[in-house]
Amino acid sequence: MHTFTVTERDVTQAWVAACNKLDRKDNPDRTGLHTVVRIADPTSDDPVFRAELDRLRTARGLWPLETVASTLFPAALAARSAGPDDLAERYRRMYPVIKRYPGNHRGTYFGRLVFYPTASKTGLDQLGTVISRLRAQAAGTKIAAAYEIDIAAATDTAEESSSELLVHTAGKDNSYIGFPCLSHISLQLDRDRRVHAAVLYRSHFMFERAYGNYLGLGRLLAYIAQQAELGCGTLTVVAGHARLNGPITQLRPLLTGTSRLAA
Repeated sequence: MHTFTVTERDVTQAWVAACNKLDRKDNPDRTGLHTVVRIADPTSDDPVFRAELDRLRTARGLWPLETVASTLFPAALAARSAGPDDLAERYRRMYPVIKRYPGNHRGTYFGRLVFYPTASKTGLDQLGTVISRLRAQAAGTKIAAAYEIDIAAATDTAEESSSELLVHTAGKDNSYIGFPCLSHISLQLDRDRRVHAAVLYRSHFMFERAYGNYLGLGRLLAYIAQQAELGCGTLTVVAGHARLNGPITQLRPLLTGTSRLAA
């Protein structure tokens, strides 16, 4: 079994390190199991590198990285919203239109955070609940591990919900591949008033999705922290199965830094 753990400062360095761990001669399939990517500052990346990667991606018909990131956190909409409740309500109103776009017919990750499927037609706004619970904890006794539940089930009432953001829906998400590859987001509060996120993917395609996912997750974590009046901590992404897909010959200059030297 090929696996790895990388810890880097920002999104760009973490993504490059993870890809290089997969692109090895002794790993011809360029895959890994139970891989761990830890990003110290998930709100930061190299915009020049991102532009180069975006050009390579769009040339192959993939969505821009900003589009991928927005499925996890709609930063532009959040900037125009008065707060988490307003953001959730505006997104829910837009959701039927968003789901008409190619690839979104089963929903988006952010849709699952603010409109998690329940018996109620209104769904569950997990984002607002998580922010409220973190804010309450930060104001009183800070319990670091109060947000992890081994067996979690979303309910119709915010009071019964844990501080774990659920994505996968048992009995509903039965496909072997495709949405949702992201299963859940777990949040931890430390004694320095920083909130950290541990994210579990059942699978992660490094070229198609991972960089954009890291961007979106970092922005989501920063938003939660800001709204809860906390500091933004680290982002840790665990993938049950990671794969370095895409045009590896064109990717390698980016992964080694030689594309910039050539420029």
